[in-house]
Amino acid sequence: MSKLSITDLDLRDKRVLVRVDFNVPIENGQVADDTRLRASLPTIRHILDAGGQPILMSHLGRPEGEVVPELSLRPVAEVLQILLGREVLLSPDCVGEATAVAVKRAPEGSVVLLENLRFHADEEANAPGFATQLSELGDVYVNDAFGSAHRAHASTEGITHYFVDCATGLLMQKELDYLGTALADPVRPYVAIMGGAKISGKIDVIENLFSKVDILLIGGGMAFTFFKAMGLEIGKSLLEEDRVGVATHLLKRAEAEDVDLILPTDTVVAAEMAEGVPAQVVPRDQIPANLEGFDIGIETRKRFSNVVLGAKTVVWNGPLGVCEIYSFSKGSRAVANALVTATERGATTIVGGGETAAAMADFGVAKKLSHVSTGGGASLEFLEGQTLPGVAALPDREEETN
Repeated sequence: MSKLSITDLDLRDKRVLVRVDFNVPIENGQVADDTRLRASLPTIRHILDAGGQPILMSHLGRPEGEVVPELSLRPVAEVLQILLGREVLLSPDCVGEATAVAVKRAPEGSVVLLENLRFHADEEANAPGFATQLSELGDVYVNDAFGSAHRAHASTEGITHYFVDCATGLLMQKELDYLGTALADPVRPYVAIMGGAKISGKIDVIENLFSKVDILLIGGGMAFTFFKAMGLEIGKSLLEEDRVGVATHLLKRAEAEDVDLILPTDTVVAAEMAEGVPAQVVPRDQIPANLEGFDIGIETRKRFSNVVLGAKTVVWNGPLGVCEIYSFSKGSRAVANALVTATERGATTIVGGGETAAAMADFGVAKKLSHVSTGGGASLEFLEGQTLPGVAALPDREEETN
């Protein structure tokens, strides 16, 4: 997927309107995790070095079209200024006369951050009038927000209709390069790891990956629905009863497609999901009726890790246990360490966004992998084979150069 890139554009003396993904956790008025801010720095610095002025826009939280002071991007502007070592001016709004004036008067070499896009309901409604107002703030449009690319909003899709020059940012391009290659032209053996609480959110991903991967590892809460489909006792473990039929279908499909679908052979069980509670490892066919499974067991950790170590491409989406509790995160930690070793040996390792990305950061391995996606829902939809509106709206490089 070769989209026109920011590196293809002349940015000198241009106001570059950039859709970034600064939807970060705010706790007590402070940015609790600046990962997404750091991920945007290469694009912002490229614009500054090229003689352009970055005008950044993002949403934060779900203010539902109302001005919610607690969801102001002010804390983001403060952290971004420190990270960049440049003045970052927060505009009073994202549209309107005061915003236009703030953008126009911004000193050369500074960065402007527009206030929360979702303070306006027209953003999520993809209202043409709102997109037009946003477009008037820049000469060039760049989308660097992969995490929002699966939504057809005014700042991601609608706005592209009002610019001659539109392109991907460096982060967006990196996401498309890694995820696109994993789907279209992976180096084999190609292994996918699917985890997380529920099978319902991953059905389409699993279906799409059947025709692409060599081995599919399944863990997390969704594994118990597969166990149920196999006729096993799962105790009080998480079960999507209305998805047992789907799990049965996926098991049969894997066999038909000649995909090695590997489920946990043992699991960590306990009476409740809490730190310090007594836990034990049991075979998957010996889960006590009064206990609940919270992590893959020791035998499964070794097997999953060995599969990863033999892979050349690995895509992982969804934790294999309850990572917020240390004693139930050991399975995910073991496989994450295997991913690091595989990466060192030359494999391409890609971790989907959301909880999995947060876990990799918590484990301290994120920088040791090939790519950790900044998009949760977007990376899932991409792996499902869906078209992302925010990406589709950007021109292909071939179309621009012919």
